[in-house]
Amino acid sequence: GFTPNKSPDLLKKKIPPEEIIKLNGNENPYGCSPAVNQALFECKKFSIYPDATQQEVRSLVAGYAGTTPDRVVAAAGADQLLDVIVRLFIDPGDEMITCVPTFELYRFYTQLCGGTAVEVQRDENFDVNISQVKSAITNKTKVIFLCNPNNPTGNVIPKEGILDMAKTGIPTVVDEAYYEFSGITMSPYIDQYPNLMVVRTFSKWAGIASIRLGYGIFSPEVAASVFSIKPPFSVSVPAIVGLKSSLQEKEHLLSTVRKIVDERERLFQELKKLSFLKPHPSKGNFIFCAVLKGEAAKLTQDLEDRGILIRHYNTPRLKHGVRITVGKPEQSDKLIAAMKELMG
Repeated sequence: GFTPNKSPDLLKKKIPPEEIIKLNGNENPYGCSPAVNQALFECKKFSIYPDATQQEVRSLVAGYAGTTPDRVVAAAGADQLLDVIVRLFIDPGDEMITCVPTFELYRFYTQLCGGTAVEVQRDENFDVNISQVKSAITNKTKVIFLCNPNNPTGNVIPKEGILDMAKTGIPTVVDEAYYEFSGITMSPYIDQYPNLMVVRTFSKWAGIASIRLGYGIFSPEVAASVFSIKPPFSVSVPAIVGLKSSLQEKEHLLSTVRKIVDERERLFQELKKLSFLKPHPSKGNFIFCAVLKGEAAKLTQDLEDRGILIRHYNTPRLKHGVRITVGKPEQSDKLIAAMKELMG
């Protein structure tokens, strides 16, 4: 199954919730646009179903993403869209290729559909060997999943590499959940390669993770197929309200994205100074660090005891590392101070 991260609610007994520093969920530390809270407060339409045809939503998202509404499908978070894409392509006995370590849900949804996840190992820097991916393709391969920037390692696959995979004709899904922090997208190539798909979210950059809004950009034909099998009311009224107010305050939100990117670079330099850590360069809003001395799990637990939440994965390739969400500068400073104390 999928292992979610710890909620601050679980720590309430020990530490007041307002003092907890939550750096384990890749959320936006600046929160959503203030207009979102206001618009949700004023919304009176909660008893009526949202528009199942998503006309307004597809049009708004297309405007933001620089595409056309017939190429967009929105859903309750990128997760739901990934689920629908897997159902579209995977039947029992089919194969899906993923490059591990990466986001766990591709494997999870594939197995739920009776498919097999074929895992191509990334190298020691977590880079993807394109020829290895291509040689993993069999007549059972129905889809390739690429997380770009990759969660939890933060690195990107060069565009040429992704196009090389798309040229095989296999449906290739590029998960761009962290697009706003990387500025790198494959969406302009979908016209040329209709088997290429891009999935994104408003959770991270717009800070509306809890109201669930994700979207995909597809060729019009694939968009129609995805649309036909997704749940009819997958974008809730609160999510539509969140979408509209986020886009109205797009400049404000993108300025917080720039703050996060600046802080990512500063935090990277600070983490590099710690002899017991090796941070990996990241294009996301998080940094994956190898823990060179002591146990990563113990470091995570010791920080949690001090009210600082970071992410540890108990999987073979990741268990000696931690993923740290980029917070506000003062949160980074407290994290670094606590780490120095613990490892001092």
